[in-house]
Amino acid sequence: MKKHQRYAHARQFKRARRELRRLATYLGRVIRDIDRQVRHVPALDAIFRPSLFLASRVREQKRGERGRKVYSIHAPEVECIGKGKPHKPYEFGVKVSVATTIAASRGGQLVLAAKALPGSPYDGHTLTTVIPHIERIVGHEIQRVIADKGYRGHGAPAPYDMRVHASEQRRGVTASIKRELWRRSAVEPVIGHLKSEHRLGRNFLGGSAGDAINTVLAAVGYNFARLVAWLRGLWCALLAAAQLSASPWTDARSASSDHGQRWGSGRDDSTRRAVHHRSRKYRAADHDCRRHQCPGGQLTDPTAQRRRRSARHWRQAGSDSRDVGRQGSPARGGEGG
Repeated sequence: MKKHQRYAHARQFKRARRELRRLATYLGRVIRDIDRQVRHVPALDAIFRPSLFLASRVREQKRGERGRKVYSIHAPEVECIGKGKPHKPYEFGVKVSVATTIAASRGGQLVLAAKALPGSPYDGHTLTTVIPHIERIVGHEIQRVIADKGYRGHGAPAPYDMRVHASEQRRGVTASIKRELWRRSAVEPVIGHLKSEHRLGRNFLGGSAGDAINTVLAAVGYNFARLVAWLRGLWCALLAAAQLSASPWTDARSASSDHGQRWGSGRDDSTRRAVHHRSRKYRAADHDCRRHQCPGGQLTDPTAQRRRRSARHWRQAGSDSRDVGRQGSPARGGEGG
């Protein structure tokens, strides 16, 4: 097998086919030898017959052949799913349908239903099975279905044939439907989390029943994770509110007001107005500098550069005036004045 893969990788396809024929010959000899030995022993024949049948299917199948093929010995139910993406043209497993709400709840984008669909059916033909499954779980009739382009030509039963809207659809799309079509991609991160964090990407349960069970468990685990995160945030908010209600606000307000009177007693109204004017101009200069600053840290707008220089001047002038006020203000007990 290694020789076949290495020859194929080196684009030496004639030698690769020769090694593949040699492997098929070895497999055929083993199958016939085991069949001769267990044929006349019913107990052994019942044990080895499924494995011999599976090995015969692997030996006889050809590339490009239509119909069911064996891609894995330990999981014969695995199917080849064509995704049509350059980085991942094929996936091997079972097709799964995932349904979410259009609008996200406070706990996040929850999964309404998830169902394994063996046989690799066409996406549009799965609506006949998926829509009743969702309605049984939710308990309400579905008013609108937003799907991707793979569901074009769905052939959903009435009255759902007029309630299914696919991406990039132009005919019969109102303003509200268009806004909901923009939300269709919200299901993509949900599928990513199900695959990466909740074991939907790799199933450790055997058989078609294991595929169905793993799909439901992955959806339930995802919903529980969302609910736990929402409850954690709610509990933190309640603790913060309890701490704020228990803190001495009245003492803090009185202390802050006394501090403000003591700080402002050493300045007249014109000084306070000047300081307020300088701080406002400094904030405006900082806003312009952040807006016109390039990734390298240099300012690109001449006006922003001029305002930054002016802000530096006023900042220095403000620090000088504060130093003078601290030294010569009678309210602060200074030596001058």
